[in-house]
Order: sequence, then structure tokens, then C-alpha cells
Amino acid sequence: MSVLIVGASAAGLSTLEALRRQGYQDPITVLGAETHLPYDRPPLSKQYLSGIWEADRTSLRPEAMLTALGADFVLGDAAVALDVERRTVHTASGRQLSADSIVLATGLRPRVLPNQPDLAGVHVLRTLDDAAALRVDLAGASRMVVVGDGVLGAEIAATARKLGLPVTMAGPQAAPLASQFGPVVAGLLAELHTAEGVELKLGTAVAGLTGVDGRVTGVELADGEVLPGDVVVVALGATPATEWLADSGLTLDNGVVCDSQCRAADGIYAAGDVARWRHDGLDALLRLENRTNATEQAACVAANILGESRSYTPIPYFWTDQFATKIQVHGIPSADAEVTVAEGAIGDRRFVTHYRRDGRTVAVLGWNMPKQTRLHREHLVHGQAVSGGSPPTALHSARHLAALEERPR
Repeated sequence: MSVLIVGASAAGLSTLEALRRQGYQDPITVLGAETHLPYDRPPLSKQYLSGIWEADRTSLRPEAMLTALGADFVLGDAAVALDVERRTVHTASGRQLSADSIVLATGLRPRVLPNQPDLAGVHVLRTLDDAAALRVDLAGASRMVVVGDGVLGAEIAATARKLGLPVTMAGPQAAPLASQFGPVVAGLLAELHTAEGVELKLGTAVAGLTGVDGRVTGVELADGEVLPGDVVVVALGATPATEWLADSGLTLDNGVVCDSQCRAADGIYAAGDVARWRHDGLDALLRLENRTNATEQAACVAANILGESRSYTPIPYFWTDQFATKIQVHGIPSADAEVTVAEGAIGDRRFVTHYRRDGRTVAVLGWNMPKQTRLHREHLVHGQAVSGGSPPTALHSARHLAALEERPR
């Protein structure tokens, strides 16, 4: 039996490692569109972009450890088509790679501003190469504009400001991450960024870019105001990288649609940002974009490849570091939830909040209280077993999760 993993990502590498840990010794091939061995994405907007880390520190594993896994890494060759019946992947270079089981772990593609000129100084940030190009531009920049008020946009703005660069953040929300965190916590984020010198131009849509002689000069808002900047980062979320699967016959709808065991078709699985699977406890489809999910879902996929029948039912988790603030979130918060302080104090900027909907705690958010936040995670327990032997999972409403899936993250 052989396995082909499409995507040399965190989810792809985690699948490989989980298979080997569980004693699988047959051939495994890892196909990656990038030329890099698997690396970690969260540091790209922080440690690497700031120059604290160099590229080698973003590597998920030393090359010797990857070699010891005994897999064939085929890098720099993107998948372009999948024959589900024959379980064969066709690549850009003309390769045809077949296996008994195929894992789709192709991740996301960043959104861009539509119908805009190709201007120097305009960036997205998804890959190591993206981060490297942005890092070079920041070194000679006079002012940066971040288009996007979500997690990535806020992290990039914080990193650039810590480097001493004047930064403006633009976006349609009233405050950074308002649609996820609600007005109280998002308002604190706005205060944090303002206190650190980030200029916020929020609540107005972005109309487009301005440029002179092929170089970006600013961002135009829907009300006509132009925000000057010789470097612009577009951080408007991302979409699942499924274009290459359009003729595969798989169900594609905001990701690769899978059953509760992360199976998209017989012998075909999906893991990580690209996977949209049925959560057994919710009877709803869910897709998560975070590093923790990539690792946990990969372990479930590996177990099912090896013959288990394991449903994947995680408690969602993510974190973000902005300036000296660490925010950790268990569950899925929403702007319309009731928010209460369960420990600490907002005035001290050290607290844990509970998000409640329909009489039930659906999320726990910690601000500079990592240990306590982890303990409060137990309030999400609802008595259902979680895959991988973890504690019981939270049960959020299917209606709430369905609405979240349509919102850019």
C-alpha cells in the first residue's frame, strides 16, 4: 500500500509523521508546489518578517529528521489534476503520481484586490517567498498600508510598527477582528494598535490602489480618501486551493467536502486549511484555518488510512501575538455572543472572557493569561469524545458555524 500527500505543508508533514509513528512502513510521497521543505507559517508575519528569525528557523523539521522519515519529497512541482478513480495526480511538469491513498493538503490561496494594476510594492503574505519579498521592501519603505483588519493584517501591522515604520491599517470593520471578537475585545485591539502608533482607517471599504510609474503610492478608500504608502500588504483572507480539482468529481464547496472521517472519496482524504468536513457532534460542515487544526486533523487522517474509523471532532483553537499581547482562543467566538470576564480584569490587560450563546459557553478568549485560558477551556466540554483521545468537545450550534463558514477569516 502506498500514500501520496499533496501539499508539503504543516498538514502534509503531520500526516507523514503520524503514519510513521503508527508503524506504517510502505512508500509515501510528498508533493509540494513550492521548492521549500515544510516550514511553519505563523512566524512569517512575526519573527521572520521582523528579522528576528532567518528562513532556516521557520523549518518544521531539520533536514536529517525529514530524511529519516523515509518519504520521497517531490518539490517545486504543483498538482494540476486528480484522477479519483485511478488515484493519480498529474503535475505541472507532466509527472503522474499514483497511490492507494491520497491526502489533499494544498492549503489556501490569498485573496487579492480585484481589477487592480500590477504595481511594485504590493504584497500578499502566505508563503515564505511572499514574506521574504515583503521583508526586503520594508527595509526601504517610508510608509506601509495594510489592507485588511483580520488576524493576519493586524499581525503584519504590529510587526512593521515594531520595526519603526509608519503604518496605516484599512478595513471595513469597526475595529480589528470585530466580526470574530465582538466590540469589547476588538475595541481593546484597536486601542492597543493606536497606542503603539498604528493609524486606523477602519469602517470604510477599500476601492483600489494608486500608483506612479509602476510603483504603488497608496490605497484609495470608497469615500475617496487616499492613504499614502509605498508598500501595501493585502490581507483580505484566503480561499481554499481547490482550482486544480475542478474536474476531479470531488465535491468542492468552500474547500474539499469530506465526511466525518475527513474522507472526500474512496481512498481520498483532506487535511488542514483546505478540508471542509462534517463535525459529528454538530451535524454541520466545518473548515478551520489554523496551525493547530492542521496537526490534529492530519493525525485523524493517518489513523483512518490505517483502517480506523475515527471521526474528527476538535475544539477549535488559535492564537495571535500582537506587540506584547498574546491572545488565545478556544472554541469559536462571535460578535453577537454575550461576553463576560471570567478571570482577571480588562483594565489590567490580563483577563479571560467567556463567549455565551443560547445559554452555552461557545468560546474562551484569554488576553495575556495563557495558563488560565487553558484551564477555562474546560467550560467548553459537553461530554462528547474528541478524536485522538482528547477531552470532550464543545458543541456549538450548527446555525452559528454555518454562518461563520461564509465569513472571511
